[in-house]
Amino acid sequence: MTFKDELTSKTIETEETVKKYLPKEEGFQKTVIEAMNYSFLAGGKRLRPLIMNMTYKMFGGDSSLIEPMMAALEMIHNYSLVHDDLPEMDNDELRRGMPTTHVKYGAGMAVLAGDGLLNYGFETATKAFDLCQDLDGYKRVARALKVLGSKAGIYGMIGGQCLDIQAENKKVELGLEEVRFIDLNKTAALLQCSFMIGAILAGASDSDIDLMEKLGEYVGIAFQLQDDILDITSTTDTLGKPVGSDDKNGKVTYITFKGIEAATQEQKKLSKDAVDILEGYKGKEPINEEARTFLVNLVESLVNRKM
Repeated sequence: MTFKDELTSKTIETEETVKKYLPKEEGFQKTVIEAMNYSFLAGGKRLRPLIMNMTYKMFGGDSSLIEPMMAALEMIHNYSLVHDDLPEMDNDELRRGMPTTHVKYGAGMAVLAGDGLLNYGFETATKAFDLCQDLDGYKRVARALKVLGSKAGIYGMIGGQCLDIQAENKKVELGLEEVRFIDLNKTAALLQCSFMIGAILAGASDSDIDLMEKLGEYVGIAFQLQDDILDITSTTDTLGKPVGSDDKNGKVTYITFKGIEAATQEQKKLSKDAVDILEGYKGKEPINEEARTFLVNLVESLVNRKM
């Protein structure tokens, strides 16, 4: 089986897992639940829950304890997309080839749908407590919840989004430090969350969890750098969306300050650093080699993508 085939298979498995946790569309609140499920089921690579699950397996996890957290993180990721698409934010009318939530249900209901996904995400995450077998399990779930809240909140994704919006509205002028802050928090934080929670619930050591946080940082920033590079070097046919949009919209990126050549070198360095972390676990106990190899291939495919 090729990696592409394996990725397709595991993505389908991840899709089925996270879908099990969606709320039923019933009651007086049926409309907002429909809007929540609509945005969640509009497609997507399910990358974050997939990474979480494979990291859990890499560190020896072998139970369903990870499943509520997988679904919770995907709900939180999708709530951020619903809000990003709103007229007051990016004002996008299409996502994954479908009308965005505010186009289909109205802006007010889209706000509620995003709020609903965020809150229901944490409600879903707490279901992991019901699957704990001992006190250590409860402690791991509590620690995972703390990471989930931090990486999704004002010291993570929302913090990065805040600075990004202020820059778009010309209320702050971005320097290189601010650009890296946005990339780390808006893009990398939920990837850090994926790797860290997988390790935490599997019972990994503190040093391993710290390494997974660093791995998420490297992958997230390398991913964003590659996105910025492709916006300049790719074509519309290859990328599937208009190229040159960053320059057209006056968006400040790493390339603005360092240039395309330096950005390419930095992207390669971060990619190598990420893979080196995973390669450092090769042959160690209780590392699951199949899961580790899959993560190496996944990271390489993400940071070296052409579209």
